[in-house]
This record gives sequence, structure tokens and C-alpha cells, in this order.
Amino acid sequence: MHAFDVLGDPVRRRILELLAGGEQSSGEVTATIRREFGISQPAVSQHLRVLRDNGFASVRAEGTRRLYAVEPGPLQEVDVWLERFRGFWSQRLDALATELARGRRERRPTNKEEDHP
Repeated sequence: MHAFDVLGDPVRRRILELLAGGEQSSGEVTATIRREFGISQPAVSQHLRVLRDNGFASVRAEGTRRLYAVEPGPLQEVDVWLERFRGFWSQRLDALATELARGRRERRPTNKEEDHP
């Protein structure tokens, strides 16, 4: 499965967001996803499996618990692919920063305004 096919699903993106905060048990992930998306436990397990099978997440057993974590490899590959497009938004962000700086300069009080409140 292509990385964007994996990431194209909002449930899988949300699971990765949860795991980005640190390792979580399948029960913790399932509880959050069920609450936010209203899907069944088997459906959440299927999404976790897709993430694991495609290298986006790893799982380890700790007693009876299964702990999931983000695997950075596929995300780094997506980042490399996105690099060719970064210029499109970087220029706009640079322009926004310039406009914000210009606005701050225009709002600064001049010495005359400071002398005469």
C-alpha cells in the first residue's frame, strides 16, 4: 500500500497523531478512536494492523498489553517526497512573515506620539 493510501484515512492519521505523543496501548488507542469516530473495536484493530503492516507503527507485547509506537521511516519518506513542493508554501509563509513585520512596524508609536499621549 502506498504511504498516501495509508495516510489518506482520517482514522489512521488520528491514530498516528495519538502515537506521536508516545507509546500507547491498543486499549487506549481504541478508546479514543471509538469515542471520536464511533467505530467498533475490530475496526480500530484493523486500522492499527494497516499501520503496522505498512511500517508506520510498531507493536510490542508487555504482559497482556500490546503497546504501539510510531515508526519514523515511512513518514521520512513522505517528507522527502513533499520536499519538492515545500517551496510553494515556504514562499507564502515568508511573504506572510514580511507582512506581519511590516504591520508591527506601522503600529509602533513614534517619538512624537510617546511625548503627547
